[in-house]
Amino acid sequence: METIHKIGRRKTAVARVFVQAGKGEITVNKKKVNDYFTTGTLQYKVNQPLMLTGNEEAFDLNVTVKGGGITGQAEAVRLAIARAMCAIDEENRTALKPEGLLTRDPRMVERKKFGQKKARKKFQFSKR
Repeated sequence: METIHKIGRRKTAVARVFVQAGKGEITVNKKKVNDYFTTGTLQYKVNQPLMLTGNEEAFDLNVTVKGGGITGQAEAVRLAIARAMCAIDEENRTALKPEGLLTRDPRMVERKKFGQKKARKKFQFSKR
């Protein structure tokens, strides 16, 4: 099996996943996945597409991720892995689609407007 390359995005985080046949090792930015994503919820998010398709021990994943925060990065990695699982076997789509793992979350940070303190917050108003 050749290397499969897929990209996942969330907010400003961009994750690139390279999938090869292997023993189930996941490295994120040259670290083990448990060292990079320290909390259990983030580790669950990253492993979710592999668990749903039953491929935890089948593939080695090399992930490079940059931008955004740690949660956005974990969700970007999840999307990239889910896309890679669909590229490997089209039947994986039936397991991943109902869980919403193949949908790119379009929510982004709203821009700050001029004449305001933040995107929606206004400067303090003084009547007198």
